[in-house]
Amino acid sequence: MSLLKEVLERGEFAVTAEMAPPKGIDLNHLMECARAIKGRVHGVNVTDFQSAVMRATSLVTCKLLKDEGLEPVLQMTGRDRNRIAIQGEFLAAGVFGIKNVLSLTGDHTVVGDHPQAKPVYDLDSVGILQTATIMMDGKDLVGNDLQGTPEFFLGACVTPRFDPVEAQILKMEKKINAGAKFFQTQAVFDIETMREFREKTKHLDTKVLAGIIPLKSAAMAKFMNNNVPGIYVPEELIERMKNTPKEQRVAEGIKIAGEFIQQLREENLCDGVHVMAIGAEENVPAILDAAGL
Repeated sequence: MSLLKEVLERGEFAVTAEMAPPKGIDLNHLMECARAIKGRVHGVNVTDFQSAVMRATSLVTCKLLKDEGLEPVLQMTGRDRNRIAIQGEFLAAGVFGIKNVLSLTGDHTVVGDHPQAKPVYDLDSVGILQTATIMMDGKDLVGNDLQGTPEFFLGACVTPRFDPVEAQILKMEKKINAGAKFFQTQAVFDIETMREFREKTKHLDTKVLAGIIPLKSAAMAKFMNNNVPGIYVPEELIERMKNTPKEQRVAEGIKIAGEFIQQLREENLCDGVHVMAIGAEENVPAILDAAGL
């Protein structure tokens, strides 16, 4: 059984961290970062061509993490594969003993480093969840029997700060009906957003891990506010970063992330956290330290 599933079902505070494969075959840095959090997190998400940028695949990186004794979370987007390829990836994940899957529709190729690439989108995030659920029942999408079935703990994404948030909740319900058992959120920086989201989703039978991105500067915060849908960094945090000496800003961002995680736990506003260090995965242990995890 998935470790992440066991922890969430026991009602413990779950911790996952995100790691992006490199653009190349040298995974030494990623593996060093992974070893540094071994035993401290319940899952390591491996991004699937994040932001439509060509990299090493999520599947091979998940296999390497599993061989190191970590709990990988395979991310699967619908942008780059048709339903045949998605099913093949799921079978391969099953062969490797990978137990966790996060379903994503995927950013369009025009935002990535190969804008001329043709997107597929044969299945969206709901369709990917439905596919995995059918395969766990021993069939493929056209009803053929599988010779051995994979076992997955299925997850999806949600954006708590969305207007109207009810639209996101409707999508959550569809994803839950398709098989999602947990959700990782878009990055959240203000506690009121999570209070409101927790209240509006309390009727749903699912687990929610709040997304955590450590700030590196006031400019980063402003950029996300202006360019990343669903992210809102409060002005007080922007001022706090702005008033911090330049050489101390990374440490201050880590401190802010730790304080926020502690508040989320104290108010029981989520079932865990998903830490996204975005290119600074070596800082994840310090974030966990700051949060007392």
